[in-house]
Amino acid sequence: MTTALAPAIWGSTYIVTTELLPPGLPFTAALLRTLPAGLLLVLVSRQRPKRGEWGRLVLLAALNIGFFQALLFVAAYRLPGGLAAVVGALQPLLVMGLLWACDRQPPARLAVGASALGMAGMAALLLSPGSRWDPLGILAAFAGTACMAAGTYLTRRWRPVLPLLAFTGWQLLLGGLLLGPVALLIDPPLPPLSLTQVLGYLYLSLFGALLAYVLWFRGIARLSPVAVSSLGLLSPLVAVILGWALLGQTLGGLPLLGLIAVLGSILAVQWAMSRPTASAATDTCA
Repeated sequence: MTTALAPAIWGSTYIVTTELLPPGLPFTAALLRTLPAGLLLVLVSRQRPKRGEWGRLVLLAALNIGFFQALLFVAAYRLPGGLAAVVGALQPLLVMGLLWACDRQPPARLAVGASALGMAGMAALLLSPGSRWDPLGILAAFAGTACMAAGTYLTRRWRPVLPLLAFTGWQLLLGGLLLGPVALLIDPPLPPLSLTQVLGYLYLSLFGALLAYVLWFRGIARLSPVAVSSLGLLSPLVAVILGWALLGQTLGGLPLLGLIAVLGSILAVQWAMSRPTASAATDTCA
């Protein structure tokens, strides 16, 4: 499933950021990740939104890119990565709640149970006994997760007319423009970059933004939003596996059981949402 490549690519963001990029520039990294990729896609696609599409497109860009990226970095700086990922694992449940509240589509029991298992598995995989429960960090993590859930739901519900590349490009461009003032006000100036750091930023922009978001929005157009949101759990899994493979981090015991539980959760949600009744209900309500 090509959609799963998007969160897998996002899972490499942590190791690229910590090992290749200059420290202390989170919003600048988000800006350089999104704005160049959006500009490149807009130039390649040569498609502009119609007058009546701008409002929805700006809202989607804010939810999927601008607000989400900003809140993600606030949470990352104030919380341990494991705790932020556990809060992020709420996303499939939030999408199910939106479908139920707005479209009167009750969630499949298996999908609810599997999503809860995914949260438990994420906690076992990533949480440590001394995790700091910073209230502002928790609020930022939850708000960022809610933004992504709402963006996923609305992207599928509105079914944008723009072609995929243009739709993705304009969201990245507008989201990057929203991040620009935040980066200028909060982050220090960007220092002279080494070749390694330039390559790191290029990777985040071309793969972590351009390719990953094209695959992500393509998946939202073709799959249930619940199925797509559950694939987001692959991101912290890939980050853990890369840390184990490349940085010598340990992985065993309870964390290993948590990893297996999260994988089982993802597979169970995909199966539950691929059944004819679930697929028909999603297509009807969307």
